[in-house]
Amino acid sequence: MKVCIAEKPSVAKSIAAILGATSKKDGYMEGNGWAVTWAFGHLVGLAMPEAYGFTGFQKENLPILPKEFILVPRQVKEGKEYRNDPGVMKQLGIIKELFSKADGIVVCTDAGREGELIHRYIYEYLGSNRPCQRLWISSLTDKAIKEGFQNLRPGSDYDNLYLSARARSQADWVVGLNASQALSIAAGRGSWSLGRVQTPTLAMICSRYLENKDFKPQTYFKLKLHTAKDDTAFTVLSVDKYDTRSTADDALQQVKAAGTVRVTGVEKKEVKQEPPLLYDLTTLQKEANSKHGFSADKTLNIAQALYESKKISYPRTGSRYISADVLDDVNNN
Repeated sequence: MKVCIAEKPSVAKSIAAILGATSKKDGYMEGNGWAVTWAFGHLVGLAMPEAYGFTGFQKENLPILPKEFILVPRQVKEGKEYRNDPGVMKQLGIIKELFSKADGIVVCTDAGREGELIHRYIYEYLGSNRPCQRLWISSLTDKAIKEGFQNLRPGSDYDNLYLSARARSQADWVVGLNASQALSIAAGRGSWSLGRVQTPTLAMICSRYLENKDFKPQTYFKLKLHTAKDDTAFTVLSVDKYDTRSTADDALQQVKAAGTVRVTGVEKKEVKQEPPLLYDLTTLQKEANSKHGFSADKTLNIAQALYESKKISYPRTGSRYISADVLDDVNNN
């Protein structure tokens, strides 16, 4: 039996339908020599400082730099303590049992850095040693899934992608936890949050806000002329800008004194304008915020839901082009 692990139940359902794994079990689908299970996003992550013996915010503990990072199941907060999420523990148990029985594992998490990390952290936490292959697709159409399974790649081909994701994860931990504790200790009261991404982003937002706040508008004047030749009416706007109303009025009087205006040149050219590129995630988030006031997270959640229902291609991408497996399904009309 081969086991597929997807990032979410909805994706697993689409894959299971193609593979013929139609028998529903607790936490997975089974049939036709396949078992298809799933995560719920990040089931496993890096442990908090308490796992390394550091409790509370103590100046003498900083910086906290583990020699080896410890992986733990996703946790929930109960009072002042964190405990393993019971639902996560149950699903990890199901995945562990399936992995132990598998002849091989097909990684079907999202085709990106975080998708790779989700599987690798689970795989490492469970101590599995089964050989892995990778399904790499950018859409969930039936055709894309079928072609993806016909072109499975060795899991080792994506080792560098995993190392990149792990570096990001550990960098967030080191910077976020140490900087947040250091700031909270320095402030002397309360808990303050700093992060590798959130803090410079916030600094950029604040800088832009202060620039806008300090901006002093400058008033200027331009001349606008409405005229016509035969049956053609047109408007002309002066190229020059006038700092004061008096200089603009002087220029206006000179135009009026001339009595007539003369067209000194006409330029006509034919241009071809390419249609705009498709959205990548950042462009989509910016436009959704500009037009509808959506947060980046809300836009991502909507796009992810549309992807899982096969309405759009994989949204977590910087590419603005249609992939080859999607192109044939696009309606040319």
